[in-house]
Parts: sequence; C-alpha cells; structure tokens
Amino acid sequence: MEKAVLFTAFLLTVLSVIGLMFFIKASVKERIEQAHLISQENADSLLITVKKYFSDRSYQITAADPSQNKLTFIGTVRPSWFMAIFLTCLAIIGFLCLGLSLSMLRPDNSLLFFSLVLLSPGAGIFYWQRAERPEKISLQLDGILAQGEETKSLITVIGHRDELINLTTTLNLKPYEVEN
Repeated sequence: MEKAVLFTAFLLTVLSVIGLMFFIKASVKERIEQAHLISQENADSLLITVKKYFSDRSYQITAADPSQNKLTFIGTVRPSWFMAIFLTCLAIIGFLCLGLSLSMLRPDNSLLFFSLVLLSPGAGIFYWQRAERPEKISLQLDGILAQGEETKSLITVIGHRDELINLTTTLNLKPYEVEN
C-alpha cells in the first residue's frame, strides 16, 4: 500500500512539473489579437493621441498609408525582472517537489535527486533570452460613426493582447462589435 501511495504522489508531481514546463514556455508566447475600438474623439485628434501614446511607450512609426488611414508601429518588448524571478522560484519549487518524490521512491540517491534544483535558473534564463523581441502594432482608422449630433471614431488595432488592454484603458476607448 505504501508503494502505491508513493508512486501516485510521484506521478502527480511529474504531471505538475510537466505543467510547469508548459507554463514557462507559454510565458514567452506572442499573443496577437485584433480589436475594434471606438472613441468619442474626432479622427484627427484620436490619431494624434494614439501617436503620442505609442511614442511615449518607445514605439516608432515604421509605415504610414494615408490613403487607407493606416499606421504601423514597432517597439521592443523588454523582459520583466519580476517574471524571470517568479519563473525561477516556480522552477525551484517544482524541482524540489520532484526531488522529494524521487528520494522517497529511491532513498539511496536522495542527494542526487535534490540536485535537480540546480536546473531551476534555466527557467529564468529561458524567459530572459526569449521575452525580448520586436513588437508590431498596426492601427487603421476605419471610419466615423454619426449618431445624432455625436460623432465617434472607429479604429482597428492589431497587436499584443496586453498592449491592446493598456491602450484601451489609458485612452478610454470602448470595444466595438463589427457586424460581418
């Protein structure tokens, strides 16, 4: 009975470590989304505000197509110290649990199993090397909606999910459902 419990605990620990590896890998994944946003500002002042917003965030305009009212910005995503340390701490905990489970199954090699913790800085290094990348944001002014005496500007933005969330909250833009 004791061996069955130890083996089950080991199996659950291995599954947790596999999940941890997928979590670490997902930390550097690009999450590109498209959002249709609506603003109370007129089109010209909205474009000026958006240009200033992205220039303040160290993005540069790399392409502009006035005929289609389209702008493309490029910036660099920097890795986060917090995320690198957080992933390393998670890896330490994961490898400690794996080492503990292995040492309970095979007590004669317990020191060897606990040395797996030495692999944990690899999680932070993996994140740090892969997280810094160029980020592209495409913005297109789709049109102006008139509702009574009120006009609203509609823009389509394609970029990283976190950048779209930050843009929406900072500039007080509202999501808009486009009819197909």
